[in-house]
Amino acid sequence: MAGLPPSVIAAQEFSPIEDLLLAALAYYLPDVKAGTLIMMAQTFPFIHLRRLDSYGVWAGDERFIDDAHMAIYAYAEDPDGDEDAGRLAEAVRASLMRARRARFGVPELGHFVGLTMTASPRRVPDWATATGPVQYADLPAGVWRYETRFDVTVRRPRQQP
Repeated sequence: MAGLPPSVIAAQEFSPIEDLLLAALAYYLPDVKAGTLIMMAQTFPFIHLRRLDSYGVWAGDERFIDDAHMAIYAYAEDPDGDEDAGRLAEAVRASLMRARRARFGVPELGHFVGLTMTASPRRVPDWATATGPVQYADLPAGVWRYETRFDVTVRRPRQQP
């Protein structure tokens, strides 16, 4: 944050929900890497988080609550990559549900107040989900991806981040 002026830091009310999810996954699944970016030489297993568009519908409350639609991808490689990615997707779901039940939080990031799985884990064949004429590159041979979608609700931190 050294590059931002103090007025920007003082104006911030919410932290990225992705940061709280990453903290929860690091706590509940400490031996699996998770991130919001895929590296050029990515190693597996890997959990990838992405906040989705809300199409003009935000269910938060600027006083207390942030709300996000999230896609979480579980990647694993052969041998048994398909089964392993499915198991990893289920471990992510179970871990995030535990985090929600425990009201997991980080003082500067906020804490969970709601989590709903909106699409159960499903196998997908490429790096990203496409629904139009633009398609994405296939996964490397022997790498499998499962996608799960969640609605996440977070109570903002008591003090500004």
